[in-house]
Amino acid sequence: MTRVDYYNDPNAPKANSIAVAVSAFIQDDDGRILMIRRTDNGLYSIPGGQLELGETLAEAAVREVREETGIECKVTGVIGLYSDPRHVIAYDDGEVRQEFSICFRAKQVSGTLRTSNESSEVDWISPNQTSSIQIHPTIKLRIKHGLAEEKSTFFS
Repeated sequence: MTRVDYYNDPNAPKANSIAVAVSAFIQDDDGRILMIRRTDNGLYSIPGGQLELGETLAEAAVREVREETGIECKVTGVIGLYSDPRHVIAYDDGEVRQEFSICFRAKQVSGTLRTSNESSEVDWISPNQTSSIQIHPTIKLRIKHGLAEEKSTFFS
């Protein structure tokens, strides 16, 4: 299913749903960030996805990282809670979802990088490389908060 992210766009379609989503900000020992290139919109992102029935938020983050990257991780904290109604995601089935996402800080515990049906590329990206690849502004915000020296939880 394809998707289009709208942010601060007066011509964006109106949201007709909301779903709980999670993402994980993971850095390796060299400070590089685990990132994927999404198959549904072609943009680079930190791994993440929707909460499924019967799992905790942290379990969802671990599962999404595993599914999209091949990396096993452990959640170590919360970076932020993101619910900006100016960010909507339109899917080709007619759903238009308001953003509601919890971004976790996590550490790699094992695994080998691999792609999936949701990720056409998976790599460790240095923070200074993030300005030269296509990343949605809301993901750039999560990366900025993940890299921040101040470790207080961001929320919108």
